[in-house]
Amino acid sequence: MTTTPVSPAPAPTSPAELSPSLISTLPGHYYTDPEIFRQEQEHLFESMWFCAVRGADLARAGAFRTVQVGRENVLVTRSRTGELRAFLNICRHRGARLCTEEAGEVRRNLQCPYHAWTYDLDGRLVAAPNLVKMPDVDRTEYGLVKVALREWLGYAWVCLADEPPSFEETVMGAAVERLGDVAAVEHYGTENLALGKRITYDVRANWKLIVENFMECYHCATIHPELTEVLPEFADGYAAQYYVGHGAGFGEEVKGFTVDGSAGFGRLPEVTEDQDRRYYAITVKPTVFINLVPDHVILHRMFPLAEDRTIVECDWLYAPEVVESGADVSKSVELFHRVNAQDFAACERTQPAMASRAYRRGGVLVPTEHHIGIFHEWLTGMLGRVDGGSPHRRHPDGRAGEPAGEPAGEARP
Repeated sequence: MTTTPVSPAPAPTSPAELSPSLISTLPGHYYTDPEIFRQEQEHLFESMWFCAVRGADLARAGAFRTVQVGRENVLVTRSRTGELRAFLNICRHRGARLCTEEAGEVRRNLQCPYHAWTYDLDGRLVAAPNLVKMPDVDRTEYGLVKVALREWLGYAWVCLADEPPSFEETVMGAAVERLGDVAAVEHYGTENLALGKRITYDVRANWKLIVENFMECYHCATIHPELTEVLPEFADGYAAQYYVGHGAGFGEEVKGFTVDGSAGFGRLPEVTEDQDRRYYAITVKPTVFINLVPDHVILHRMFPLAEDRTIVECDWLYAPEVVESGADVSKSVELFHRVNAQDFAACERTQPAMASRAYRRGGVLVPTEHHIGIFHEWLTGMLGRVDGGSPHRRHPDGRAGEPAGEPAGEARP
């Protein structure tokens, strides 16, 4: 497919940009241009592994959920033999959307509401009006279009690419980059946890603003009073993921990762002594944040719908016995719900400025934010703009720049 190249950012020229402490951000049109968002849909959301559905949400055969992945609507369902399957949510007859609801359950088959073409839960065409009179129709060939699916941490990850990238290198590799090895995240047993709370946020901001916010803590002392009480080092502006394996320590008087610092629940069984009383975060590009604390896991999934709108689904996961007992999880939920609300309000406050002439050349990153520039370089590279130097990161004199440092990964908040 022919695409319009993403235009490079002009070199900064104003006096405010002439400090070696400052490096340039992406220019504002990266957050407002529908064509750039279309390219992101094609080259990121439709080409990479995308965290779609929590497996436990599809507990029985016939349960399904539909999710928007880039420009495609994907249907994830539980087969009669217990496996998760993913398909494009399109009838092979005339292209009608097969399942029109976001979630539901069927007894045996999936039937198109337009002409009643019917598919089993493995995607094979099993019935249609007058199908017996068309013996030359291959029921497998005219089955639903399959989408690659992998399960990890209790979630179904899908990939629309004809040749998906390595799951181990791109998804699980994010845990290795952040924590040193994949076992460190698997100690939390996320796939065996139970859903204590789910909140869906409709954020009127570009998805990249949300990622950038998650990566830095320069804002924490300003807008996160509850979080910095629990994690005091965040008040200094350094984010949790700045170093491989680093987890932000709880305050001395803090008993648990709760809105008032009160005790939470017992440490998850395989969480190590070294991981106790610490908060870890992982960014799995492009749209997943994993937050790890000793007694629960918080997982964000982003669904970018437009250049200025992103749905964020946030799950709070606890040991099954905690949820089954009816224990009050509100204090731990409330802490990160406030963080989410504070962050998303900041992103929504920023989004209108992306179209301002004041942000035409973008903004600047201070030293504790320089690692966001590495995310920007990754993004422009994925969009095909890396050609001997990043188009947006410049020295103050306008020369193409190198990263100011190589911190371990994206960071949190």
